[in-house]
Amino acid sequence: MESTPCIDEFRAGVRAYIRTHLPVALRKLVESERMDIPKELQRQWHRRLQAKGWGCPGWPVEHGGPGWSDLQQYVFEREIALADAPRPMVYGTGMLGPTIMEFGTEEQKRDILPGIRNAEDFWCQGYSEPGAGSDLASLRCRAVRDGGSYVINGSKMWTSEAHIADRMFGLFRTDSSGKKQYGITFLLLDMDMEGIDVQPIRTYDGAGPEINQVFFKDVRVPVQNRVGKENQGWGIAKYLLGLERFGTAEVSRSMRTLERLKQFAHTMERNNRPLIDHSDIRYRLSQCEIELRALELTEYRMLFGSEPAGAEASLLKLRGTQVQNRILELFHDITGEYALIDGSDPGSVAHLPDSLPQAGFIARAHFNFRKTEIYAGSSEIQKNIIAKAVLGL
Repeated sequence: MESTPCIDEFRAGVRAYIRTHLPVALRKLVESERMDIPKELQRQWHRRLQAKGWGCPGWPVEHGGPGWSDLQQYVFEREIALADAPRPMVYGTGMLGPTIMEFGTEEQKRDILPGIRNAEDFWCQGYSEPGAGSDLASLRCRAVRDGGSYVINGSKMWTSEAHIADRMFGLFRTDSSGKKQYGITFLLLDMDMEGIDVQPIRTYDGAGPEINQVFFKDVRVPVQNRVGKENQGWGIAKYLLGLERFGTAEVSRSMRTLERLKQFAHTMERNNRPLIDHSDIRYRLSQCEIELRALELTEYRMLFGSEPAGAEASLLKLRGTQVQNRILELFHDITGEYALIDGSDPGSVAHLPDSLPQAGFIARAHFNFRKTEIYAGSSEIQKNIIAKAVLGL
């Protein structure tokens, strides 16, 4: 990474601010690889960052962001990950906000962006459906135009944080007469609208709730809540998915997980020797670190290359989630029988050696993070995108 006195000073300032303002309860949740972070803790952290002008790190000054360079944003992302801090409220700041700036009307920018910036509106994303997850263009949740409203019927599946969200941005079927990518419309709606029913889904690891199925029955959404033109939401969806796929590469957060794994390997013993002294463990650790370093360089090249990355973002999503899961798999493997301990059960955790605090959550994290190779487009979908749009096959 480029290092200059100016960037070094910026990095030190970010690091110092996080150290003094990150809530301890929030740090402990992130440190234990949890995704189900309470709404108010997320809001509290966002507002502490926004007090410094950092709540929307990728936004330009005219919309209330810090106007940082790409390198400053990159350093900020790295530092919050290494400090076990979550990003600011990502569905609003990192996904919907930039999409509204790109495709929204001036009125929508005035109405929507302040609520994101000030953490007043907590957003979720209504994309996947039963039978339309990786093949998102097959979605069937309908929005029928009725005068000044769209009437929505159907459901959305695997909707992260819908149970705590104030609002949703989503894709809905408004026409079925042509190619499936046509006839999709991007709509915004309030989660307290009549006819919306949120049903939390309990995941295999027992954590949460984190994901949900959302049912719509005759939900009326004003036409002015449409972003872009009717039936032409697929282009907006692709733009937003590109933003999401960069985020799901999670290079910086995988670095932090790998750091924890190496600390654990120095502490945990097998046959009266630290795990790090065993050649098989060192080999697998080295492989993880090599792959993560290669991914970091690829990400850096895409972010700061002469040409903006388009479909190439799928490469980062594909490899990023693969490497992330390989690190967690190794963490799980070397934890041995302690991986069976339930980190949410105080009685169970009481049986952990004092030197192995990570063991209580690693099995849950290992199984939960397997979904990262599915959401934002499964690995198979990413390979198809790379083959067609990057390699021209």
